[in-house]
Amino acid sequence: MKSLVFLLSRHAVLIAMLLFAAMAVFAGRIDGYSHAQHPLALLGASPLPGAWAFNLLAFVVPGLLVVWAAVRLRAALPSSVDGTTSWSGRLGAQLMLLSALAFAALGLFPLDGTDLEGVRSARHAAIWMVWWIAFAAGGVLLAHGLRGSVALWRGIATSSLLAAFLLPVLALLLPMLVPAGSAQRLAFALWFLWALQTARVVNRALQP
Repeated sequence: MKSLVFLLSRHAVLIAMLLFAAMAVFAGRIDGYSHAQHPLALLGASPLPGAWAFNLLAFVVPGLLVVWAAVRLRAALPSSVDGTTSWSGRLGAQLMLLSALAFAALGLFPLDGTDLEGVRSARHAAIWMVWWIAFAAGGVLLAHGLRGSVALWRGIATSSLLAAFLLPVLALLLPMLVPAGSAQRLAFALWFLWALQTARVVNRALQP
């Protein structure tokens, strides 16, 4: 049992990515739905049949798996010469955890398919903003906190800084040039790829 938990812990982000990608099959429930054109959350909008299953498997479970990866990141952050971890690194890891919690919350507060401009849909949109804003701020702080670390962590500092600037571009600016559905999926892909790379470094740092 312990070995299974350990295995799941090490591969939490990969499991989250595969589960998230597999939920694309739910598109077959909606005539005319296009992954390029339409937001992913539309597949979990109420009152569509099975919306709860989509939200659970596409947002809640993957989000919680990335939450666990963020907890492991916080535990693995390297210490400075005086044995402490920089405040910016700790705060950055906390914000990454908040971003993952917000991703999970997207499934708990789904879109209202009968009123996409209503309060429930606005709540979902607000959580989506928390997701990318927390990540962008966390990436900058994490990169600052890891500056001067060993090469293993400098790669995370670089990728965190790049992702912190790219995610807002994908979330806010790219939809002006390409369909919103495509831009949103690229933003999600960037987030998952950052989490996967970071999880691999954390696994190396925490290995016995």
